[in-house]
Amino acid sequence: MSGLDAATPVPTEIKLHQSSRVMELSFADGTSFRLPYEYLRVYSPSAEVRGHGPGQETLQVGKREVTIVDVEAVGHYAIRPKFSDGHDTGIYSWDYLYELGVRQDAMWQQYLARMASAGASRDLDHAGAPQAAPAHGCGHRH
Repeated sequence: MSGLDAATPVPTEIKLHQSSRVMELSFADGTSFRLPYEYLRVYSPSAEVRGHGPGQETLQVGKREVTIVDVEAVGHYAIRPKFSDGHDTGIYSWDYLYELGVRQDAMWQQYLARMASAGASRDLDHAGAPQAAPAHGCGHRH
């Protein structure tokens, strides 16, 4: 996590939209992003998700319905959301949130590709465990 400096984009507003499960961020430079909770959760900057080095990332599965139940400010440089699945160790710096917004399309496609290659699903089964992906690979449950 890089430190806060004059070039770090700073959010002027953070809104949680619970019905659509989206965090809306507006930055001082006029840029704004709508980041789905699932996207924020699967790209958590925590060691639990990222690991302790390249190649140690843990693929996050079954997070389609995750919500954010609380957000805590961390100094004047970051937030720490608490997700409905109990995850609350990710500290999202302003520059990381900005990067997530700028790179959202590419990062989301990368996540979907990793899920497909792992045969994993974004959904939970009725018991609360991640579901296996369908065998035919079209991405839809039948």
